[in-house]
Amino acid sequence: MVRFADIDSLGHVNNVRFFDYLEDARLGMLHIDPYRAGDAPFKGLVIARHEIDYRRPLTFRAEPVRVETWVTEIKPVRFTLAYEIRDDDEVFVTATSVVVGYDVEAAAPRRLSPQEVAYLERFKITA
Repeated sequence: MVRFADIDSLGHVNNVRFFDYLEDARLGMLHIDPYRAGDAPFKGLVIARHEIDYRRPLTFRAEPVRVETWVTEIKPVRFTLAYEIRDDDEVFVTATSVVVGYDVEAAAPRRLSPQEVAYLERFKITA
């Protein structure tokens, strides 16, 4: 949902706010999955890279926008998410994030567990 506080002085969603939308979608995908009830969520993930393309201005509106999120690549220590922020007719933003498994105690990258890879595979779409 576009919030009034997200709007800048030019009357559209501030570019930085789009990263909040991506974060909400990412956290929802990785941590709030009804099919994983009882399982521990992903732990120790860090963002290594974001890339975003602004396609059209998004202004304040009552209608919600969607953030569609999917996995495009899975490697031993990282995976890539792709996003579209859109409504039924228009794409406002396309973006990608590279997410790395991270061992907080060792302060170092870690391999993704087989369970994490299996979970991510459910959302993988290849072009």
